[in-house]
Amino acid sequence: NISFVKENKDENQDRGNWDNKADYLLSCIGYAVGLGNVWRFPYLAFENGGGAFLIPYIIMLVFAGLPIFFMEVALGQFSSLGPTSVWKFNPMFKGVGVCMVVLSAFVGIYYNVIIAYTMFYFFSSLTSNLPWETCDNWWNDTLSCCYIGINLSTLGCPEFVKGKSRGVSPTEEYWKNYALHQAPNINTENTGVPNVNLTLSLIVAWIVVFYSLIRGIKSSGKVVYFTALFPYVVLLILLIRGATLEGAYDGVQYYIGSQSDLSKLKDANVWKAAATQIFFSLSAAWGGLIALSSYNKFKNNCFFDAVLVCSVNCATSLFAGFAIFTVLGHMAFKLGKPVNEVVQSSFGLAFVVYPEAIAKLPISPLWAILFFLMLFTLGLDSQFTILETVSTAIIDSFPRQLRNRRWQLMLLLSVVMFLLGLVCVTDAGIYWVDLIDHYAAGWGLLFVAVMELFGVCYIYGGNRFIEDIEMMIGKKNWWFWLYWRACWFFISPLLLIAILVWSLVTFEPMKYADKTPYPAFATAIGWLIIATALLFIPV
Repeated sequence: NISFVKENKDENQDRGNWDNKADYLLSCIGYAVGLGNVWRFPYLAFENGGGAFLIPYIIMLVFAGLPIFFMEVALGQFSSLGPTSVWKFNPMFKGVGVCMVVLSAFVGIYYNVIIAYTMFYFFSSLTSNLPWETCDNWWNDTLSCCYIGINLSTLGCPEFVKGKSRGVSPTEEYWKNYALHQAPNINTENTGVPNVNLTLSLIVAWIVVFYSLIRGIKSSGKVVYFTALFPYVVLLILLIRGATLEGAYDGVQYYIGSQSDLSKLKDANVWKAAATQIFFSLSAAWGGLIALSSYNKFKNNCFFDAVLVCSVNCATSLFAGFAIFTVLGHMAFKLGKPVNEVVQSSFGLAFVVYPEAIAKLPISPLWAILFFLMLFTLGLDSQFTILETVSTAIIDSFPRQLRNRRWQLMLLLSVVMFLLGLVCVTDAGIYWVDLIDHYAAGWGLLFVAVMELFGVCYIYGGNRFIEDIEMMIGKKNWWFWLYWRACWFFISPLLLIAILVWSLVTFEPMKYADKTPYPAFATAIGWLIIATALLFIPV
C-alpha cells in the first residue's frame, strides 16, 4: 500500500528516511523534470522531424531510460547507500559510482550558473516595462538594426534584403550585450573579469541551495512541494494563454502536426538525439537517483515509483512542448517569419526567444516574472539532487567524521563550486558553460550507463538482483520480469553501445554560432573533463 501519511520513526537511524512517500516522489520528479523539459525537448522535436521525433524518443524511453531508472532506484533503496558506497556488492565497480559523482559535480558547477541567469532575468522583470522591449537602450548596438514588431523599421539599418533588415532583436542584444557582456570567443584574452550582476545572482543561487539542503532530505523534501509543483501551474497558464494567441495553431503544426517529417527516422542522428534527451531528462546514470532512493524504507514499492516518475517526466516534456510552441507560433506570426527562423538552439531558446515572445503578451512583466520563476524552480530541483548526490557520496565514504558535520560539508561544497563557477560568469562565460555541458554529459554518461548495466547484470548477477528487488516489492511472476531481463541483459546495453560508438565515429569539435570550431585548447579541456571522471572507473 502507498502511504502519504507522515511516519515519525526513521527505519534507518543512521542516515534517516523520507518523512513520507510524497517527499520522495516529488524530489524524484523535481530532479528528473528540469530545464531540459522546457526548452531542449521542444527544440529537438522541431529539429528532428516534429512528431516523428516522438517515435525514437518513446522507444529510447521504454528500452533504455526506464530500465536504467528502475535499476538505480532499486539499487539505492536495497542498499541504503549512495552512488559510491552502493558498489560494496561489487567492489571492482566502485569507480563507476565515483565517476557518477564526479560528473554530477561538473554539472553542478555550471548548472547553478544557468539558475543565476534565470534569477537575473527574474529581477530584471520587476519593472513596469521589460528592459528588452525597446531598441533605445545603451546596450543596443548602433551598428546593427534592432527591430521591433511585425513591420521592421528601416531607420538606421545599414542593409536590407527584400525589404527586411538583417537585424537583431532587442532581446538578443539584451542577452548578449547586457546580461552576458558576451565576448566574441572563448580565447583567454577575451575572458575578462566576472560579471558583477551575474556574480551576485550566482551568490544568491548558491545561498538558496545551501539553506535548502542544510538539513538534508528533511529540509529539501519540504522545499520540493513548491519547486516541483509550481512549474506545472505556470506551464498550464502559458498553454491556456498561448492557445488564445494568433498563430498558435501554426506553432503546434510545426511541433507535432502536418509538418512532421517521417523520413527523419532514417537519420541515425535523430536516434542519438532521442537517447541523449532521455538520459538528460530522466537524470539516469548520474547517481542522483541512487542517492535519493537510498533514503527510502526497505519495503517501498520502487517499481511503482520508477514507472510513475518516468511517465510524469515524458508527459511533462510533451506538455511543455505544446505550451511553448503556441507562443512561438504567435511570435512567428507577429514577425512574419516561419517558426524555423524563430527557434534557436541551446540556452538561447530560453533567454532570447521566450523573452521576445513574452514581451509581445499583454501585461508582459507579469508573464516574464512567472516564466523565469518557473525556470528558477525547475533548475533548483535538479541542483538540489546534484548536491545531495555529491554530499551523500562523501558522507557515506567518511561516516564517522562527517555524519554530524553535514552543514559544514555542504558549506564547503557550495563555496568551492561557486569559486569554480566564476569562470562561467565572465565575458566568455557562456562558452565555458556550453563546453562543460557538451563534454561532461556526453560520452562519459553513456559509458557509465553501460558499465552500470554490465556490473549489475553480468558481474553481480541479474537474476540475483531480481531476487533482491523481490525482497522489497514482493514476488512477481516470470512474465513480469521478461521485459526487465531482456532490457538489462541485452537491449539497453546494445542500444547504448551503438549510440556511444556512433558518437565517437562522427565526432566533430564544438562550433560557435557561425560554425567556426572552438580552439584546440578548449577541445583538450573538454576531453580532460571526461578523462577526469573516467579515470576513477578502475578504482
